Amino acid sequence: MIQLVTGYLPSVILLLFFYAVPPTMMLFSTVEGAISRSGRKKSACCKVLYFTIWNVFFVNVLSASVIHQLMFISHPKDIPFVLARTLPGQATFFITYVLTSGWTSLCAELVQCFPLTYNLLQKYVFRKKLDDPNMVPTFPYHTEVPRVLLFGLLGFTCSILAPLILPFLMVYFLLGYLIYRNQMLNVYRTKYESGGQLWPVVHNSTIFSLVLAQIIALGVFGIKKSTVASGLVVPLVIFTLLFHEYCRKRFLPIFKNFSAQALVEMDREDEMSGKMEEIHLLLQSAYSQPVPKDKDEDEDDVVDGGGDGGAENSASVI
Repeated sequence: MIQLVTGYLPSVILLLFFYAVPPTMMLFSTVEGAISRSGRKKSACCKVLYFTIWNVFFVNVLSASVIHQLMFISHPKDIPFVLARTLPGQATFFITYVLTSGWTSLCAELVQCFPLTYNLLQKYVFRKKLDDPNMVPTFPYHTEVPRVLLFGLLGFTCSILAPLILPFLMVYFLLGYLIYRNQMLNVYRTKYESGGQLWPVVHNSTIFSLVLAQIIALGVFGIKKSTVASGLVVPLVIFTLLFHEYCRKRFLPIFKNFSAQALVEMDREDEMSGKMEEIHLLLQSAYSQPVPKDKDEDEDDVVDGGGDGGAENSASVI
């Protein structure tokens, strides 16, 4: 009983706490001023990802005082050795977290408990018709993408010192592929096109997970006094970073600049849906950035104003 409480209860408490994080980050992203839904969800996704990786992985691996964590940050050269020493002790927690957060979240995603309860209340208690297609929700990218990337991080980092977690992660990704595919095709509605804006986030997170796993391997080989293996890991880290830089220069502009064909298709969809008139009305009251003027133009305006004023005064005298 004690082992059940100490091993399972912390993961459940952490999972319940994390349910409040995505709505909070979505609120912060809305306050930032993003005008599109995809922009707000991308910003919230990045915030949730950073928050989750730090609190689930680093805080649990460095489960000590705040002073210990600050010392960990202030001594970068000791990072591989600290991670290599402390990570095996948290393997049980990470396996339990995969079971509680991963498998349970997939079951909840498939059952859709909260939307089902909401629809039943709206239909049988409040007697409202639910035929409006706009009420169909969109896929919660800011909730699911950080969770998947976190499990990828756990798989890369724990595969060296705690490979027992890999079968649980394999089952999670297999079930996740089937469930998410079904949800995207049959449950959720696509209300907007983000243009693949989340793909750079996924790529950067994967590269970070690879580099972190290689750093942990470097620490493991360093603790075991294996200089040859440690020396072979260093070029691997360098090659991974060079590959990331190549991908950033080669593919990142594709996700930042939309093609003309995509823009034309978006304009045609707006015309067919009748949104063009609304957009034109909004353009009339849209904010326009003032154009700065040079000093010479300001002086010319002053001279012209003075000349007009003098002419008006002389005309009034006449």
